[in-house]
Amino acid sequence: MQTFKDFKREVFAKRPDVKKAYDDLELEYALIQRIIDMRINHGMTQAQLAKKIGTKQSAISRFEAGGSNPTIGFLQRLADALDVKMRVTIS
Repeated sequence: MQTFKDFKREVFAKRPDVKKAYDDLELEYALIQRIIDMRINHGMTQAQLAKKIGTKQSAISRFEAGGSNPTIGFLQRLADALDVKMRVTIS
């Protein structure tokens, strides 16, 4: 059975456009994974986090699945609810 890592390597070798699209999403998915990890470390469900920031569980679910385009305000509310600081830098 082929591993996902081997599959990616094979596809990326054949399709540079697929690799570029994958790489373009790296930052977005890293941010999402960090928020998920922090939520879990705080022992919170999606519903509990949603209630804490004044939204619905479905909004948290869409965000965590990569199905939304969150605003800076939404991300700041998540950071506040998880007791972490959010920094945005452009260099």
